[in-house]
Amino acid sequence: MTARLADIAAQAGVSEATVSRVLNGKPGVAAATRQSVLAALDVLGYERPVRLRQRSAGLVGLITPELENPIFPALAQVIGQALTRQGYTPVLATQTPGGSTEDELTEMLVDRGVSGIIFVSGLHADTTADTQRYEKLRAQGVPFVLMDGFSPHVRAPFISPDDRAAMRLAVTHLLSLGHERVGLALGPKRFVPVQRKIEGFVRVMEDRLGLSPDETETDLVRHSLYTLEGGQAAAGALLDRGCTAIVCASDMMALGAIRTARQRGLEVPDDVSVVGFDDSPLIAFTDPPLTTVRKPVPAMGQAAVRTLLEEIAGTPAPHSEFVFMPELVVRGSTASAPRRP
Repeated sequence: MTARLADIAAQAGVSEATVSRVLNGKPGVAAATRQSVLAALDVLGYERPVRLRQRSAGLVGLITPELENPIFPALAQVIGQALTRQGYTPVLATQTPGGSTEDELTEMLVDRGVSGIIFVSGLHADTTADTQRYEKLRAQGVPFVLMDGFSPHVRAPFISPDDRAAMRLAVTHLLSLGHERVGLALGPKRFVPVQRKIEGFVRVMEDRLGLSPDETETDLVRHSLYTLEGGQAAAGALLDRGCTAIVCASDMMALGAIRTARQRGLEVPDDVSVVGFDDSPLIAFTDPPLTTVRKPVPAMGQAAVRTLLEEIAGTPAPHSEFVFMPELVVRGSTASAPRRP
């Protein structure tokens, strides 16, 4: 074995320790160096270790934060179909409360020799998270693409919807209906998509109504969870502030907002207008059918796969963000502002 290490090291122009790290799948080796060692194996006629051979088997990991929100299964379906068409096998890994973390799922996928990983709404979207985990993954030679959340500290391609534009679409629609007290319900502020939605919301309220950014964020923005219950809580606070319309950062939150309005004896949309975000499957069939900002899921999913396969093929995309334009879908949950007594 020592003789083999020496031969491979000489052929690749690296140390025996580096060869050992590559053969054992250890981190801390540059992608170019790793490729040189693998090429040396091939030139000398040695078989690649099983875990390294598996990487060419075409497994691609997809890590999502959950599957309860219908937008994540919808995205997983688009990505899975696109991968299958290209001859790859998708492996879905989902985080669960109290269960596996993103780091544990990543390690599991790397141990199984995946060709690459697509992260959806992962820790890269959390401005308080340590981004070194992604540098470690890059050092292991595993290509990856990040969706829904941009970080200037991670050298990778990003796929995102235009969250600022989404808020312009939703708020402009509500203002055109005569609403002047428009509230925004969304998730924790540490996440990049949340910060961008607030920026878009504050800007349009300033441009159209002359409200100061501080006034808007203090009076008309409420943070909660991306759940039905989270939407209920945020909507309750915004209704207390006199809002006649509420923009929610997910369709699930919007359904919670509608529930809160009804619990207070208010009609949607006669008394309160509600706008969601995502256009999740079946959301057009709620009561009332939900007006929402449609996330361009098919385009984003296909772009993520295309970008990842380019990375796998050795033509990595630059550290850049591909931003996709959402569209407003008007249904039955928005109407003209109620007349004030």
